[in-house]
Amino acid sequence: MDTNEFAVLKLFVVGILVNAWMIRGLSATDSINIEPTPPRPRKPCNESRLQWEVEVCGEDFKREMGHIEPHYWCNLTHFISEYHRFTFCTEIKSNIVSCYWPNPLVESYIIHIHKHFFSNCTLEHVVWVDPPDDTLTILILVPVFLTLAMIALVVWCSKRSDILA
Repeated sequence: MDTNEFAVLKLFVVGILVNAWMIRGLSATDSINIEPTPPRPRKPCNESRLQWEVEVCGEDFKREMGHIEPHYWCNLTHFISEYHRFTFCTEIKSNIVSCYWPNPLVESYIIHIHKHFFSNCTLEHVVWVDPPDDTLTILILVPVFLTLAMIALVVWCSKRSDILA
């Protein structure tokens, strides 16, 4: 056996051994229990405590919004961190009392907060108006003529394929 052939054979054997060792070490069946785990028993949602906890979050939010001038209440950049803390607080409190989030009770309280602070933030009713007839005509005809031009170009090129090829 040639030395090069022997080196290739040794490399091949070492490769197989390393591969087997890696597969054995990474095998999921060795360390993981295949039996399904029973779900954790979940305590029922304590809605009366959740109502109280959410109101605490709301009072904190109201106190923080008191430091912001009312004419900035419609600009989210002025109170985004306070609003984030409020929603995060409601989420944490919901989890503490074993309730999912969002739930109808929290949503109704958030709507109450929105009505209190942000009811005047809606813009005037936007009235959509059709564009002028000249603009509308151009917006319709340009794609139609481009489509016809492309069709004509394809037909013209297909008739002249013998010269262009």
